[in-house]
Amino acid sequence: MKAVVYRRAGGPEVLTLSERDVAEPGPGEVRVRLVVSAVNPTDWKARQGRGVEAGTEVPDTVPNQDGAGIVDAVGPDVTGFAPGDRVWTLLAGTHAPESGTAQEYTVLPAEKLAGLPGGVGFDEGAGFGIPALTAHRALTVAEDGPARLSPGALAGKTVLVSGGAGAVGNATIQLGRWAGATVIATVSSDAKAALATAAGAQHVLRYPDPELAERVREIAPDGVDLVVEVATGVNAPLHAAVLRTRGTVAAYGDDRGTGTISLEFGANLWLNTRYQFLVLYTVGADKLRAGAEDINAAFADGALRLGDERGVPVHRFSLADTAKAHIASEEGATGKVLIDISPES
Repeated sequence: MKAVVYRRAGGPEVLTLSERDVAEPGPGEVRVRLVVSAVNPTDWKARQGRGVEAGTEVPDTVPNQDGAGIVDAVGPDVTGFAPGDRVWTLLAGTHAPESGTAQEYTVLPAEKLAGLPGGVGFDEGAGFGIPALTAHRALTVAEDGPARLSPGALAGKTVLVSGGAGAVGNATIQLGRWAGATVIATVSSDAKAALATAAGAQHVLRYPDPELAERVREIAPDGVDLVVEVATGVNAPLHAAVLRTRGTVAAYGDDRGTGTISLEFGANLWLNTRYQFLVLYTVGADKLRAGAEDINAAFADGALRLGDERGVPVHRFSLADTAKAHIASEEGATGKVLIDISPES
């Protein structure tokens, strides 16, 4: 089979198209014929080495965590899946270096897969993995909020989504609206405002704006219940200005920041502000599974979709052009970067 592999940390040039044997699934494992792979920032950051020098040798590694495809074979003791089932992956590359989705087949434990509801495309299954799981976690960490998402679960809640045109921001808007929240999104341009509006945000505000807090308060006079934050350090002063008492900041990124966050103690003390930092790799299997179940419910309701009409432009590449797909993501392509692996049938 064809697989993209890298053997040392570095830029996109370390990615090579290789021939590898198709592995047999062992006990509890499922082999998936991948149809679509997706690129997230975490994929090219891992390829760069996460702190090691460029050129450092690593085990043969197949990139990309997210993908969707068709079950090809199951190992002993697997009861939840059968050949022909349509599935999407849950952090595929965390199972083993060679288990990423930039290849024609991957073998994963059954718990690393979720069924793909009928009528939902492989693009959605691959494209909403990490972004939607992150969004789900962000929307379910508030002290006074729900632990699961469903229609009406966020009714009466106001959510401020920082970076509403990004992949996680878009998924947060779509899931938040499905669950009944009022969504305010912030964006940096008119073009991105159009994307956030297409995703379903009822209110879209531009930044930078010295009066941004006042504009948020005009929409939510009592303060917002939850901030889903991609630029935690830069926006920390805004949080104390717009949160209601016992409000929550779900912090998953520090874009444009320094890696260090300064908070005004008194303001946040009296607000009883909760900061919940989140990353999927250590969130726990139970949270991933709950997220996957709720995402599938949103999929089935038609509430979570890719495409221009939902504010998620799609950029497509072939498996042989995986390096170009990584470059597109690194250069900040707005929307979703997908890699076509094999035909659907």
